[in-house]
Amino acid sequence: MKLSFVIPCYRSEHTILPVLEEIKDKMAEKPEYTYEIITVNDQSPDQVLNVLHQYAASHSYLKIVDLARNFGQHAAMMAGLSLACGEWIVFLDDDGQCPMDRLWDLLAPLMQDYDVSFAQYEFEKRKESFFRVMGSRLTDAMMCSFLGKPKDLRMTNFIAFKAFIAKEILRYQNPYPFIDGLLLRSTQKIANVPMEDRTRLSGSSSYTFVKLLSLFSNAFTAFSIKPLRIATFVGCFTSAVGFLRGVYIILWKLLEPSAILEGYSSLMAAILFIGGMIMMMLGICGEYIGRIYISLNNSPQYVIRDTWNFDRKQEEP
Repeated sequence: MKLSFVIPCYRSEHTILPVLEEIKDKMAEKPEYTYEIITVNDQSPDQVLNVLHQYAASHSYLKIVDLARNFGQHAAMMAGLSLACGEWIVFLDDDGQCPMDRLWDLLAPLMQDYDVSFAQYEFEKRKESFFRVMGSRLTDAMMCSFLGKPKDLRMTNFIAFKAFIAKEILRYQNPYPFIDGLLLRSTQKIANVPMEDRTRLSGSSSYTFVKLLSLFSNAFTAFSIKPLRIATFVGCFTSAVGFLRGVYIILWKLLEPSAILEGYSSLMAAILFIGGMIMMMLGICGEYIGRIYISLNNSPQYVIRDTWNFDRKQEEP
């Protein structure tokens, strides 16, 4: 049995080595398993690539992928996955937050009848800022609504899955991949393993509000048409309200010819509200059209500049 660990790297020159060492120590507990570690440098602005090169010189199981520019975490995960050859694949972060000491617990469901296994962190116990925790809550709720995720399933960044799932994920060739959505559409046999995440070894999250908003938008426009259906429903509802209001005004004027129709402020409020809804719906439609345009232009998910250690004969760890 061979395991492939895939780790996207960004601003982790001070944290990646402890993560690599922890994987090495954990795998030493079960020598019957072989493994490889595929690290993907997502054009990190620090010296993480040099750190990886130095470590790979004496550890043949460490593979390095260098992307030509910053494509984002999920694209980097796809790049590493495309080169993985293990029977089971494990995704984890480069900051030490994923509890590698619970690796065997994470893999246990795969030995049964499950295809995918997620670490399950309690929102209340997450070692993240209030902003990130609330963002996770919102994303979780929206995934239940738009992507059909079971309400009791928690999806995190510490994931294990089987090779046939990896092949199915790699069939997705369009830009802006979203790993959770790809996993959800590949299988229903997904397990949760309760555990606590850890405090990151150094630094802070590289996800800014803009990046989180972009990921949020990508998650629900790439794998669901429900936002379009909601926009259609809202448009029909506001049109119906406007029509009924118009009928009411006409009837009122016919029954009370002397009535003075006032309400400039309410009229302007209605116009601004309806105008805002129209612009929002056009924005949703534009998001979908933009993604179609980008896909038709064959924009790449990622571009690999170079790789290291993939053709080197792997020695015993």
